[in-house]
Parts: sequence; structure tokens; C-alpha cells
Amino acid sequence: MPLYSADALILRTYKLGEADRIVVFLTRDRGKKRGVAKGARRQKSNFVGALEPLTQARVAYFEKERRELVNLNYSEPARSVLSGGTVESLGCAAYFAELIDEWAAESHEDERLYRLGASMVDALVGGVPPEPLTRYFEYWLLTLQGVYPAMAVLQEKLSGDALAFLRMAHGNPPQVLVGRAFERAAMRELESLHRSVIAMHLEREPRSIKVLKEMNRS
Repeated sequence: MPLYSADALILRTYKLGEADRIVVFLTRDRGKKRGVAKGARRQKSNFVGALEPLTQARVAYFEKERRELVNLNYSEPARSVLSGGTVESLGCAAYFAELIDEWAAESHEDERLYRLGASMVDALVGGVPPEPLTRYFEYWLLTLQGVYPAMAVLQEKLSGDALAFLRMAHGNPPQVLVGRAFERAAMRELESLHRSVIAMHLEREPRSIKVLKEMNRS
């Protein structure tokens, strides 16, 4: 049973038995994996603080052929939104992680999707405003998946401010959003467009969207 080590993004966890967790994580070079982190729910576990959504970590795991779950040996966090993160940034991290999980294929390398997720960690830690960053992330996620509407279609539906945001997002890293003011109406246009496309392809609304809606109301 070979041991692999990889850069990874933690996407989600859920309980297994009395003390363990199932961990879903996206590796840079071997795609999405699901593994058992033994003892992860114990207070003195080595996994404490290393399994939060969108944590960028160095992981090691054992993988056996024809077995669905790998055995997660350790997860060493390199960068995490949890450290000093605001309520808004933590909500965004959960939303980003959920959507990456939905679109990432099992054991299929997708470095572009991994790099998008890693760039979101850097942006949230670096103080990029959550709302425009969320629109930026949605744009790139849907673009990478080949489901973003054509610009010719968008020009008939979106305002000039919304189209300008998309052009800026297309040619720049997320840090370009820092210090910029964006029209509230343009953000709402893009939110409505992106949520409708996401819901159509997932055939449901993301679970974490409720958190984002509560954030916007507050």
C-alpha cells in the first residue's frame, strides 16, 4: 500500500464512528480524494486545526488499489482562513470549498481548479473583500468548467458595470479587487446570474448559500 504526499485543499469533513472523520480533499497532482483521519475528533488529535474548509495543507496518505477511501496519515496546514478569519471570510471559504467539491472529479488531476482554490485562500487571508471575491470565484469556477454564458449573450443581459467587472476578473488575479469600489447593483446582477447557472448545473442550491444570504442581510 503506497504512501503519497501532496499539496492539498481540504474541502469537507464528516463524522465517522466515535472518533474518526472522513476527509474530502483536492490534491494538486492526483485529483480529489476521500480518506479516513483516525482519531481526528479527539481533543488532542494531530489533525486539530488542519481540516477546516479550504485549508491549504501538506497531506500524506496511504492508498490501496480498488479501495474507495484512503488512509490519511497527517495533514499539516500551510495556509488557513481560520487563522484570524472574519465571519464573512469563513462563510466564503465554506462556500468555495463546497463548490470545488461539487465540480472536482474523483482521482482526476485538475491543477487549474486546485490553483483557483489556493488563490482564494491567499485572497481571503490577504483581506480581499468577500463580496466581489465571491463573484470573482464564481466567474472563474464556471469558466473553467466551460459553462459560463457567452459574452455575446451577457452583453444583452448585463449592465456596463457588471460587464466591466467580468473583463477585470478575466485578466487579473483576485488581489486586484482590493481597494476598489463596485456598484451594488452590478454585484447583485452577477450574483443572480451565477447562482442561476450554478443551481441549473447542480440541480439544487448549494447548502452553504444560506450562510452567505444571512451575511448579506446583516
